[in-house]
Amino acid sequence: MKSAKFWFGIALSACVAVAYAHAHLKKSTPADGSTITTSPPNVVLTLSEPARLTGAWIQKDGAAKQKLGSLPDKPSAEISVALPALTPGAYVVSWRAISDDGHVMPGAIHFTLH
Repeated sequence: MKSAKFWFGIALSACVAVAYAHAHLKKSTPADGSTITTSPPNVVLTLSEPARLTGAWIQKDGAAKQKLGSLPDKPSAEISVALPALTPGAYVVSWRAISDDGHVMPGAIHFTLH
């Protein structure tokens, strides 16, 4: 029985290590959860490793999502996407990227413009 628990522990540790090996968001501009006073010209995502952005959207206060265009076509650890002029309110920028290892990475940041 102890042997089975040991191997289960090893397998679980391996799965956790693989999960952390994929690209993840390190920081963003605007920062997640921030309150800003001017409409940013773009959103900048800084990832733990290069990834290719395959989709990005912005949504204000629960309104319909608006697709963001002009996505970079090459993988990068720092991705910048132009934003439309924003009016005061709460926003969510969501995205989907593919890391170099082929895994899909979704994400979102929230910020408020006053």
